[in-house]
Amino acid sequence: MDAQAEKTAAGPGPWLVASAAESDLTGPTGSDLYLELSLNGNPQGLVHFGLRDRELWASASTLRQLGFVLPPGASDPVRLNSLPGVKVAYDAARQSVAINAPADVLRLPTTVVNTSTVASPRASASPGLLLNYDLYGTQGRGNSTSLNALAEVRAFSGSSVFTSTMMSRAYRSDNEDWKHDSVRLDTTWSQSFPDDMLTLRVGDTTTASLPWSRSTRIGGIQLSRNFSLQPYRTTTPLPAFLGSATLPSQVELYINGLRQYTGQVPAGPFQLNTVPSINGAGNAQVVLTDAFGRATTLDFSLYDTQRLLQEGLSDWSVDLGMVRRNYGLRSNDYGSDPAATGTWRYGVSNSFTLEAHGETTKGLVKGGVGGAWLIGQSGVFTGAVAHSSYRGEQGSLLNLGYSWRDNQFNFAVEGTRTRGEYRDVASLYGSAPARGSGRASIGYTTKDLGSFGLSYLYLRYPAQEATRMASVYWFRAIGKSASMNVSLNQNLDNRRERSLFVGFTWALDGNITASAGVQRDNGKTVYTADAQSSMPGDGGIGWRAGLRQGGGQNGGQAEIDYLGRYGRAMAGISVLGDNRFAYAGATGSIAFMGGQPFAARRIDDAFAVVSTDGIAGVPVRLENRDIGTTDDKGMLLVAPLRSYQNNQLSIDPMQLPADVRIERVKTVATPSDRAGTLVRFGITPVSAAALLLVDEAGKPLPLGSRVRANAQGGEPALVGFDGAVYLESLQARNTLDVQTPNGVCRTSFDYRKEGAAIPQIGPLRCTREAKAP
Repeated sequence: MDAQAEKTAAGPGPWLVASAAESDLTGPTGSDLYLELSLNGNPQGLVHFGLRDRELWASASTLRQLGFVLPPGASDPVRLNSLPGVKVAYDAARQSVAINAPADVLRLPTTVVNTSTVASPRASASPGLLLNYDLYGTQGRGNSTSLNALAEVRAFSGSSVFTSTMMSRAYRSDNEDWKHDSVRLDTTWSQSFPDDMLTLRVGDTTTASLPWSRSTRIGGIQLSRNFSLQPYRTTTPLPAFLGSATLPSQVELYINGLRQYTGQVPAGPFQLNTVPSINGAGNAQVVLTDAFGRATTLDFSLYDTQRLLQEGLSDWSVDLGMVRRNYGLRSNDYGSDPAATGTWRYGVSNSFTLEAHGETTKGLVKGGVGGAWLIGQSGVFTGAVAHSSYRGEQGSLLNLGYSWRDNQFNFAVEGTRTRGEYRDVASLYGSAPARGSGRASIGYTTKDLGSFGLSYLYLRYPAQEATRMASVYWFRAIGKSASMNVSLNQNLDNRRERSLFVGFTWALDGNITASAGVQRDNGKTVYTADAQSSMPGDGGIGWRAGLRQGGGQNGGQAEIDYLGRYGRAMAGISVLGDNRFAYAGATGSIAFMGGQPFAARRIDDAFAVVSTDGIAGVPVRLENRDIGTTDDKGMLLVAPLRSYQNNQLSIDPMQLPADVRIERVKTVATPSDRAGTLVRFGITPVSAAALLLVDEAGKPLPLGSRVRANAQGGEPALVGFDGAVYLESLQARNTLDVQTPNGVCRTSFDYRKEGAAIPQIGPLRCTREAKAP
């Protein structure tokens, strides 16, 4: 068979085009070969070689197409064994050849491996309503009483959410008449666009800000980037770990000694992109293990920070509206002049993020630029400059900062200074920006002596004296169940303002924690002792009690808490000096979805309503954790869920009646932000029966006989052992046509279901059809 015929017979494959030089592969006495090639363990298909004196030759063009880097002036064709470091294993019986070549001889494509491969799920929300409530009341001396309520009303459908919050208070003292007041807090409608990571808000909102600017409450419109709409997307720069594998290998990534990823890479260079689970400096190791079990370790240093954006990624917000005044005191108090603000961040590179912020209102224009720089492994430097003009008066701002941290050491310093009459929108309705502010902190963690830290704070407002505070702390774990901490705070402008605290904490059996401490503050000494048992996360009772002695506030406090399926309740009593009162409170929610109301714990994010199509008592699981059972209408509210993320819900099919068909026992719920979604498992009742079919002599019909009920189409049912057959979709009166090896027979029966069990019917005599004369 000639070469072209061999190619045609072999079918499609990674064929290499023959060059003119291939006519010289065999020489005067050699032979042409088309061999199945394996290059560093990677199959390459059939490749043309020449065999001379028991050695393989290949054309230069073929080798270059395979990725070989040939030395200058190399002969054409090329004797494979003449290439440096190349090993050739020719198997004449199998008509194959395995070539192993060092990485520096090959130029292979780079394999890029991304460790985060979760695709953004499609979110959904069913129409519904939700009421979150928080109730709190006190009873003190002299019949002094207060009742407080905070409520949130939320309506949602799809990716749209309307929410309104309100606070009410009623109170009286010394047997006076009741007084009450209510105030609306926020009313907002929002629409999200997950594919574009955008959210539009209309109503009460807070303007976006940067670390060197201030936000403002407004009533108006906001359009902003919202990364939480795609929570599986990584917005910070991904460290890239580069290497090269001579053979197909297993790659493992360790960050600070903890394995973060394991997978496979083919031969050739590779790039491993990953999300490090650190904040600050760290060390990474990439371990390559090839097919022969040989391991190679590559060491890297890395620095990760949440302040940066990935290269080419932008984060922004545009806000327009009236500034909100007297928030929490008045319901509808807005400024008369519209204000506009804009905030923008852009990843110029993976080590530099540019920032910009601007504001304007009547008589005011303010703008500034800044950025965050990752200086290799040496930490993050931040800075910004801004300028304002308000009614002809100019002002400026300068902000500088630097931070570095690793597992043991951390250091941060930042300062902001304003000059002239620097103003922003917030200052026109409240306090002016500080003239100067600064902070510095340093901390160190040791293995045996615990953690140490020192911090400094500086703050000065216009027309006020500067405040300078310094603090130092020490913390150390004692064994596995105890710890001790010491902290000292000192006002550097007033030596008498000093506080010292020493505390001990013990973790006891039964989820009980006890603590004791002593505090020296402004010449007074206070002793405290506390004990508490936290509420279990899945519900139960918790409590806490404390005593206080000294400083004119002798007394104590006791409280008991209960967390149930429908909310949280608490009650307690406080006696400190002359201040004595009892208190009680409750938090929870009421949702209306799927045609009925549900009582639940407070729901701040998303939830789901599971429907088992009217079947009560079915256990439901969230992420393989029991969450409850469906009510008498076959419904259950499941909360909290993570919005725009995969939340796995499942049911126990063993608790379902036998006469139902179920499409799935597991599903993924992905609700949108602050909304609920209706989840069904495709449960439908079936009219089914188990039949026993016999022939005219009373013997079971033959195994494999084919049964059709009521002339229905589709695949027929098959008769099993002892003439048994299972049928669904039955009617009150049914006729069966049965194809047996001896011909066709027919029988009929009435179907009537009693109870939840599948009825057993038969034996039914199947009579042969009379032959036509």
